[in-house]
Amino acid sequence: MGFHGSSYIFFNLVVILMEILVYGAETSDVLPGINTYHSDHDKGRPYFDVVGRRNVTAVVGQTARLNCRVKNLGDQQVSWIRKRDLHVLTSTVFTFSSDARFSVIHPENSDDWTLEIKFVQKRDAGVYECQVNTEPKMNLAMLLNVEDREMLSEQGIHSTRPTKEAQAKIAGPEEVYVKTGSMISLICSVNIHSQPAGSVTWYHGSNIVDFNSPRGGISLETEKTDAGTTSKLVITRANTSDSGNYTCVPSNAYQASVWVHVLNGEHSAPMQHGEHGYAPTFSSSIVLTVVILFIHCVMTR
Repeated sequence: MGFHGSSYIFFNLVVILMEILVYGAETSDVLPGINTYHSDHDKGRPYFDVVGRRNVTAVVGQTARLNCRVKNLGDQQVSWIRKRDLHVLTSTVFTFSSDARFSVIHPENSDDWTLEIKFVQKRDAGVYECQVNTEPKMNLAMLLNVEDREMLSEQGIHSTRPTKEAQAKIAGPEEVYVKTGSMISLICSVNIHSQPAGSVTWYHGSNIVDFNSPRGGISLETEKTDAGTTSKLVITRANTSDSGNYTCVPSNAYQASVWVHVLNGEHSAPMQHGEHGYAPTFSSSIVLTVVILFIHCVMTR
């Protein structure tokens, strides 16, 4: 292929890259304008009826809800997108996330499409976008802030959570990586002693962990002392279906959560901890690909 042919290919790749970067620029925490098509209301086209806050603050462990109201929807569809990774969380009433904490609430014959996030964690903070598949696409961005209860108290913001006296803690990082076939061990401690002693319930996603499930290999060890309560959840022979969000919910303290990733042996990513172990973003991968192709074109001209 000659230089001019290579240059043509490179030019087209640059155009595609610019489109991706322009779209990706909307992923910042600065809320963009609302694309509502007000001038088309009388034509019966869909539009957003913004009745609530677009900047929502939730407390760790609470249920967060982001409401999107769409008028004149017709046969169009509503989806919720997480902007930091462009992941489609829901479309119509269906959830497209392995994280069972995410769901959409849509009462029959209503205009509301509310994204619900149970047991919200600080990693859930960011911009979420309600989209309608019109041409051009309609979008409404909302910012979710997630704060600790202590931080809200310092700011003079009162939480609606029930008054309790302690915070549960799960030992280790917020994200845990294990290989298939290995053992998952989660230790939740509550540094409070109460009479009667408080109970601890474990959730996998939005479901209570079933110790009598046909899967087997799930056990719970609970130790109660004067210093508090320790609950150890053990899952043997881990498989990919065991991945997800695990939440320790004490009866006398605020809950705590951890995200577990079960990786498929040799074909999985390296074992790692923390929330910064993700692969490069889609945009950065595209940039790298374009650079490599450009170097190849220059060297082969």
